[in-house]
Amino acid sequence: MPLSLSNPHRPLHQTKRLLVWVAPVVLLLGLLPLQKQHLAALQDRTAVNQSFEQQDQATAATLALAQKMPTFGFDNVVADWFFLRFLQYFGDDVARAETGYSLSPEFFRVIIPNDPYYRMFYLFLSGSTSNFAAKPEQSVALIAQGLERLSPTLPEDGFYIWRYRGVDELLYLGDAEAAQKSYRIAADWARQSSHPDAPYIAENSQRTADFLARNPLSKQAQVNAWASVLGSAFDDATRQRAIDRIEELGGSVLINEAGEISIQFPPDD
Repeated sequence: MPLSLSNPHRPLHQTKRLLVWVAPVVLLLGLLPLQKQHLAALQDRTAVNQSFEQQDQATAATLALAQKMPTFGFDNVVADWFFLRFLQYFGDDVARAETGYSLSPEFFRVIIPNDPYYRMFYLFLSGSTSNFAAKPEQSVALIAQGLERLSPTLPEDGFYIWRYRGVDELLYLGDAEAAQKSYRIAADWARQSSHPDAPYIAENSQRTADFLARNPLSKQAQVNAWASVLGSAFDDATRQRAIDRIEELGGSVLINEAGEISIQFPPDD
């Protein structure tokens, strides 16, 4: 009888021992499909990254060729075409997160020489090259190349281009002397222009130039420059950066229900 009472427990004990050995194996086998999925995802991501890099290499080669090719009189068409290509490049957030914005100035090495008269080209040049590609010296050089072919009245809003240059020089290059000159010229050009914005820009640019002449580290001049960045920002991150810098300099940003922005400047430097 005692033997018969012990028999039921022996298989249970053996089953427990078996589970101790079998369970890890089962878990390992269950993890294999997940590991395969993870490896497949990594391989896909690597393939995507390589694809983005290959796209950038192909784009760089196209831009290098376009900088040397004759346009046969279709300068504006070439500029517009490559600006559309730039917008596609710049707006591809997924690709730019992987490879960055380093080709931004290369687009404008094609665009600006072929059409230096369209102001919005310079706005995108400054924003993409100085802010996103972190190459302000190239932005300033390309703006200078375009400005050589402009005059105070051609185009009538050309004074804005001098302001874009001044913003890059002041905020990204830290060259207050060069920025002071750019703002002064912006004011001079605005006074000669019939553009509706000209009177305001003339006053604003002259005030900024005066700030910098008195104090190269002028907080008011920097706030004014960041206000320009805020007003022309392409994305929320740049807008927030501009607001943060204005507040760090002692100014404040007010946005009403209609979305209109007003800046309160810090006290005189």
